[in-house]
Amino acid sequence: MRILFMGTPDFAVASLRRLVEDGHTVCGVFTQPDKPKNRGHKLAFSPVKEYALSQNLPVYQPLKMRDGEAMSIIRELSPELIVVAAYGKILPEEILQFPPYGAINVHSSLLPKYRGAAPINWAILDGETETGVSIMYMAKELDAGDVICQVSTPIGEEEDALSLTGRLAELGADALSDAIRALENGTASRTPQDESLQSYASMLSRDMSPIDWSRPARAISCQVRGLIPWPCAVTELQGQRFKIYKTAPGTATDKAPGTVLSAGKRGIEVACGDGNSLLITELQAEGGKRMAAAAYLLGHPMDV
Repeated sequence: MRILFMGTPDFAVASLRRLVEDGHTVCGVFTQPDKPKNRGHKLAFSPVKEYALSQNLPVYQPLKMRDGEAMSIIRELSPELIVVAAYGKILPEEILQFPPYGAINVHSSLLPKYRGAAPINWAILDGETETGVSIMYMAKELDAGDVICQVSTPIGEEEDALSLTGRLAELGADALSDAIRALENGTASRTPQDESLQSYASMLSRDMSPIDWSRPARAISCQVRGLIPWPCAVTELQGQRFKIYKTAPGTATDKAPGTVLSAGKRGIEVACGDGNSLLITELQAEGGKRMAAAAYLLGHPMDV
């Protein structure tokens, strides 16, 4: 099939790679404009652009989708299908309706749950035990189109948003491959979403970072895992501010939430609000490097 692909981050690369491997003609790749690298004058390419260039695919980076430029490129490319995966721009209806097969999206949640910008993070933040990917027809409303297929997967108790993104990217690529085959064969299903079950996954912000130790231990663990790689959970312990990258279950305790119970080879054990503790095993002190908590404590012992 002749396909125009639209995507930007690492998550989208797996889907684009699968289109190439499946032998489709990728007539063009839309991705977000290059961004300044490390606050300097050099520009950084998106992961999708990097891969597209390695495959000699034509890359387009329109600033806007409604000023006519994007539509004129699409008319010239004349795709049979548009595939979107984490592109980062809203497509007007005239673009969605242009290809004979329409436009489909690889979305990293089990729709209608977690429509929006950060579905993977919010599934972990909310303590879900399962998530997945949905391949859906794109509609005017955000992530509200009819679903072609879904694939579910459990969320590991120690899995963070970064590692889960990698797994869902591959699941999404597999599901996309199946969905396109069904479209070609005329066997693709079209299941409307149940609007009564929808939830929204808003963009993340630094306001979500501070840890409230009066919350249950598992909720704090979910916060830590859900905010990786950005903005990361943060806390202040004995006057030092830390980003927290990994935790492990602790033990039962009757100490006040936020109390440092132990600090040694296993990490830093902190009391939580549900009568349990949480062990901080990987952290980054302000101005320092990410490291094991035990390694940090060798040079910065804590009073317990």
